[in-house]
Amino acid sequence: MKLRLATAALGIASAVLYPAISTAASTAASASTSAHASPAVPEQPTLELIMSDPDWIGNAPQSPHWSDDGGSVYYRQKREGEDFSDLYRLALDADSAQKVDETTAPADSGRDKVYSADRSAVAWLRQGDVYLRHLPDGVIRRVTATASDESQLRFSSDGRRLSFLRDGQFFAYGLDTATTAQLTDLREEDDPDAEPAFDVLRAHQLRNYRTVVETLRREDSAAQATGERDLRPPPIYLGDEYRVLERQLSPGHRQLALVVTARNGDAGRKGSMPNYVNADGYVSVREVRTRVGRNTQSPQTLLLVDLDSGSITPVDFGSLPGIDEDPLARLRKSALEWHTARGADREQVKAALAAPARRDISVTGLAWSPDGRHLVAQITANDFKDRWLVTLDSEEDDAPAPRLQHRLRDSAWINWAYNEFGWLRDSRRLWFLSEESGYSHLYLKAIDERRARALTGGDFVVREPAIDPAENFAYVVANRAHPGNYEVYRVPLAGGDLQQVSDLDGVSSFSLSPAGDRLLILRSWYDRHADLYLGASDGSGELRQLTDTVSARYDSIDWNVPEIVEVPSSHVNRPIYSKLYLPPDHDPAKSYPAVMFVHGAGYTQNAHMGWPYYFREFMFHTVLANAGFVVLDMDYRASKGYGSDWRTAIYRQMGHPELEDYLDGIDYLVESQGVDRQRVGIYGGSYGGFMSFMALFRAPEAFAAGAALRPVADWMHYENDYTRRILNTPLVDPEAYQKSSPINHVEGLQRPLLIASGMQDDNVFFQDSVLMVQRLLELKKPDFEIAIYPLDGHGFTNPESWLDEYRRIYKLMQENLQ
Repeated sequence: MKLRLATAALGIASAVLYPAISTAASTAASASTSAHASPAVPEQPTLELIMSDPDWIGNAPQSPHWSDDGGSVYYRQKREGEDFSDLYRLALDADSAQKVDETTAPADSGRDKVYSADRSAVAWLRQGDVYLRHLPDGVIRRVTATASDESQLRFSSDGRRLSFLRDGQFFAYGLDTATTAQLTDLREEDDPDAEPAFDVLRAHQLRNYRTVVETLRREDSAAQATGERDLRPPPIYLGDEYRVLERQLSPGHRQLALVVTARNGDAGRKGSMPNYVNADGYVSVREVRTRVGRNTQSPQTLLLVDLDSGSITPVDFGSLPGIDEDPLARLRKSALEWHTARGADREQVKAALAAPARRDISVTGLAWSPDGRHLVAQITANDFKDRWLVTLDSEEDDAPAPRLQHRLRDSAWINWAYNEFGWLRDSRRLWFLSEESGYSHLYLKAIDERRARALTGGDFVVREPAIDPAENFAYVVANRAHPGNYEVYRVPLAGGDLQQVSDLDGVSSFSLSPAGDRLLILRSWYDRHADLYLGASDGSGELRQLTDTVSARYDSIDWNVPEIVEVPSSHVNRPIYSKLYLPPDHDPAKSYPAVMFVHGAGYTQNAHMGWPYYFREFMFHTVLANAGFVVLDMDYRASKGYGSDWRTAIYRQMGHPELEDYLDGIDYLVESQGVDRQRVGIYGGSYGGFMSFMALFRAPEAFAAGAALRPVADWMHYENDYTRRILNTPLVDPEAYQKSSPINHVEGLQRPLLIASGMQDDNVFFQDSVLMVQRLLELKKPDFEIAIYPLDGHGFTNPESWLDEYRRIYKLMQENLQ
């Protein structure tokens, strides 16, 4: 069964129900819907309007969550004209939402809450402090009121204590005693009282001076007596060789899992970023990230600390399958010849390329079982070719040996998404996401059984898993019906079919009610940002819309809602899903110019049915379409939502498969939409700016003009975790960087190019654009310009900068395509 929209609640007939829900939504509309009055004459969007502060659109509900009794929902909403949000409470039997006074004591728990095992208590963080509610009587206690921020809330396995982390140490609050005790005193230094190493002079002094010996004995005796009376935890000294990256306390409060790395590890040289526009009139400089391959990506170690004895045990991952292999061996040999052929000293390069005896790893996730006996660790190889899930039994007498639960391998790279995992209450079964089938799916595995069981499967993506309180179902968001349509589904944990429980075309996320019987859905559509809906978790009955936060002014404009089309590919046996915007009264028998948009992030999805991350570009495409342009926005190879093969097609060749897809897009536009092949432009930001470079440099005959916004010019200047996955490192895989960096293809530029960059961009450095300009100057390329924005970063915040940038793009396309 599927939840369907309650058309009666919307006051419209089901025969004309439009998925965007453009009418007034429900009687429970948001109290803070924008107050713009609807104009008498429909307004036409202008660049000034669509690039202004987006408050004029209305502000969507954010971070929705349930009240403790399930009778209300809460959400945050950005305050108009400000950079912060307010909290609202919407009673499900009320007509409107009410703003919550956050200076008073809370009436309900917050969004990121934790429950005791018997669900008699709930705890949450509010402005960095800990709150606790006893659910049977509703009494709320404020557990902490400190200047420090607490985190990592967790109830003990016996349900009698609530632990939290503060300033690197764990504390426990007794639910019965209402007292707080410190559980750990972890120190990243050597033990000052440790027995010193043999020293000949010290030995001489102790042999000859009885008074010195007696003084030391008395000091030790006093310290021991004081320690026996001291209720505080004894210090545990890690030594000064480690730097702690993460810490997780077991539910029994007996053990601590620590992820550490070498304190003296090479972090790499950081970049510097100047700011020329400051209140004091001086230039300020800040440090920013390192570059790919310029640090050693220090390996990590997992330590298990026994809080009773103070013993510290490193976990040996040498038994992991494949840990002693070198998946980069072939590339190392090729790199040696590549660097040597270009003048490098062979022996120096050979030494630098030497593979480690064992692959370095990072600990990318930890979770203790509810009973505190087992720890599950997610281990990722630093070359990103392997991901292992292992469990450790804390009751083993010797050092716990990792027990492999799952191995995910990828010859390209392990995804940074779809890695969620967790325990069921029985402390015996794990659930996790894996792309082993080629798509992200949900699996269940008992830790004492050999194989995992797939709960979902097929050529679609599953994400955002949540287990219902009764542990009968796993709820997920999936694009099973269409790659761009994300609905809510559930699957029985005992096994069975995937059941669709929402029928709201678009893009949805959800939150289960405390009882698990209802769904709070945050759903958006092509031309409407997300609003809240309510329905039964089994999909029965009708769906009720709770908020309608789109402004009347935005709603009055006739936006060009795109169609998702399947562009035929000449390189792979599947279509390229794309958003197509057509001019009013489009006639494919006529001749049109076209603008191709390239979404950023590389790995994201934009050809979906929801409100886009690139909402300004969506509105800009209406302006372009109204001016007579056809616009195509493609989910090229590397985009999210289409499985691992689509994602990894760019491995070691960024900018090549994607360009092939855009050239197929031109063929599609020419053959079916009346586009003139000689009048096609391209633009995009971030990865889209990189691709605009590659398009103009590598296929200059195909594009009449292009705009590269906040663009990557040279991947050797980008950050480590992203770039190393796709291109390895410049040392190990120089050919991939040579092939993939636009700076190496500038000679091909023949058509007008606009470069636009924010000077405070700490993601893609402004330096990339400067280097590109220098290369263009050296090659004497005549037809380019650069626009700089002194106070903006990667994502612009100043409306004036947005307006200037898109005026330039519009002018570029008008002058070169019309």
